[in-house]
Amino acid sequence: MANKSSFTPEEWSRLVASPVVASMAITAADPGGLWSLLQESMSSGWALLEAKQDTQATPLVKAVADDIANTETRNAVRESFQSQFKGSQFADVKRKAIEELHAVSGLLDTKAPDEAAAFKSWLWSVARKSAEAGKEGGFLGFGGVAVSDAEKATLSEIATALGNPAGSGAGLAEA
Repeated sequence: MANKSSFTPEEWSRLVASPVVASMAITAADPGGLWSLLQESMSSGWALLEAKQDTQATPLVKAVADDIANTETRNAVRESFQSQFKGSQFADVKRKAIEELHAVSGLLDTKAPDEAAAFKSWLWSVARKSAEAGKEGGFLGFGGVAVSDAEKATLSEIATALGNPAGSGAGLAEA
């Protein structure tokens, strides 16, 4: 069973950051209005909180969710974000985020092959929840669609980057 000690400190930081990176890719694909942006940005935090409380979550998902509360880990994640995304435009953020998710997918396949599929499915579900968190094309959260075409396309790109994990073909909210 893979855990924090299975990874180098840099690899672990990338793994812990990956749910936020998945959410960032969605937000960058179609930033929408302020309310939508806030809802989508907060969704990865909610996903981590849910994982901490989910009795069905895999040990690796739980370890990531638990470790984000560690100050040292949060600082390492913040430094990683700054080096990867500082000064980037939305289109660059999306591209870099998807590239990072592809790299995390490879890292999981190498270092945690028994838990890779479940972790990737969880990451995709974090991205899906982010896409469904805020309506696009409306005004102050009224009207619009739950998941825009740009977000659907980005979810497809994320699924591909993660090796099409289980659940990545699941239906999305339409209203």
